[in-house]
Amino acid sequence: MDFLTSKNYVNYVCQCGLLKPLTNLYFCRHCLNLRCSFCCHHEVDSHFCRNCLENIPSSEAKLRKNKCNSCFDCPSCSFSVLSARATTIQVPMTVKEKPEGEEGTTSEASSGKMVAKKMYYLACLACRYSSRDVGISDQASQNFCWPEQEYMHANRFNTILDYYQALVLHDKQVKQDEKRRKTTKQSKFQSMTDRTGLNVSAIRRQMGFDKTASKPKNKPASISPSMTEEVEELPENIFTQPINLKNITTIKQRFTQPANQPESVKHLYPQHKNLSIKRSIRCRHCEHNVIKPEYNPTSIKYRIQQFASSHVPEVRIIKCYPLMPNKSAFITLKLTNPTMNDMTITIMELPTEDEEVMMIDEMKKNFESLTVSSKSSLMRPSLIEDPRIVSCKPTAKLELPDSSFVINQRDDSAEFDDDIQVDKKDPKFVIWRKANKIAIELSITPNDLKVNDEVIVGFTMHYTYSTVPSTTAERKDSQQRHALNARVYLNVGNIVDSSNK
Repeated sequence: MDFLTSKNYVNYVCQCGLLKPLTNLYFCRHCLNLRCSFCCHHEVDSHFCRNCLENIPSSEAKLRKNKCNSCFDCPSCSFSVLSARATTIQVPMTVKEKPEGEEGTTSEASSGKMVAKKMYYLACLACRYSSRDVGISDQASQNFCWPEQEYMHANRFNTILDYYQALVLHDKQVKQDEKRRKTTKQSKFQSMTDRTGLNVSAIRRQMGFDKTASKPKNKPASISPSMTEEVEELPENIFTQPINLKNITTIKQRFTQPANQPESVKHLYPQHKNLSIKRSIRCRHCEHNVIKPEYNPTSIKYRIQQFASSHVPEVRIIKCYPLMPNKSAFITLKLTNPTMNDMTITIMELPTEDEEVMMIDEMKKNFESLTVSSKSSLMRPSLIEDPRIVSCKPTAKLELPDSSFVINQRDDSAEFDDDIQVDKKDPKFVIWRKANKIAIELSITPNDLKVNDEVIVGFTMHYTYSTVPSTTAERKDSQQRHALNARVYLNVGNIVDSSNK
């Protein structure tokens, strides 16, 4: 169980030099490279509530402060949603009466008869919290707008928010004016000012339109600071009065209500549920989407789905013999082909530090040339993660296989076949193969390490990748094969004490 829940034993190297598990990486079919979350744009496509599944536009979500109007989170346990519960109360029945001599006017009067009326309140089915605990009265409809909690510093928050919004708008206008003054208007026709040598401001003064000239923008009025020198003293019984921890809120409960931060459980008001988002992920190098979800919040499918686990061979550790310093041991790896084409895989050594530096310099030159060539296009490459040298260093020597091997294509019908195949043509290090899976056994020799030190081994996996054919009639048969590389680092275990063997 520790193998599944704890640290990652198999990590792949992203194009930027970071180590990530295969499930956290993406594959760009245009760049033909692995991409991590730092090498991609994260764009918000839509906002929705994951409880009522209401799809909310981005402008409306901003006005709502990214909160749902109809759903509430429990402020006590903070992981359950409050549900509307029905109850009945006895109220006097009202009768409409029409006074004599007055036409068109009616009045309501209560009769002595009592009738049952249906009312609603909010309750949590997990911790038994209800809106009645904080004094919120029952409502006549479950869709009625529940009363909001009044905050003591609400006016102060709004004043600060308005001030900074005005400040941002002022800075933006100043920058636009400076940019407008610096840029010169180029025209193929000669204007009047070019022949007379007069500018626009001089012509305005001569014509008497100087009053309409643009005036400098005034900065918004500064707000008064809220700090004070007078601090209230602590009550005298704060150190002597017994404390009941059941009536005091926890730090987590206070952080769910940052504007008020109640100290007592009696002031835990229902909080509107935060909205969730659907986001699309775009490659920073070529500006193509690698992940694009469906717009409908009820759908869990993707329009574009380019996870690395669907394009790159997956490596898993099946078995590893006890590891001792300077002694060879065998390790069994399972490789899986996730594509619909056969893959030829060759395991090679990792590049040296000098070779890594050369690779990084070449990547930077390619990106600079791409930036220069895309200046006239609308989609320009954005800032990318600066590539770096891999920080992980192997602590064991891997004995490389003497030949390449082929993994069959993925066949969904063969997943239920329990027969393990052994091909006589396979190399000696291939133990078994089943459908699109293959198991190999390699020999590793740890360095001079101490007991309980981690043994890390790495290799470069050279594999063939076939692009997906286009759906257009012109490029329908334009499937191409590429030779790609992926660097893999394995944490095979710790050094054991040889005296116990």
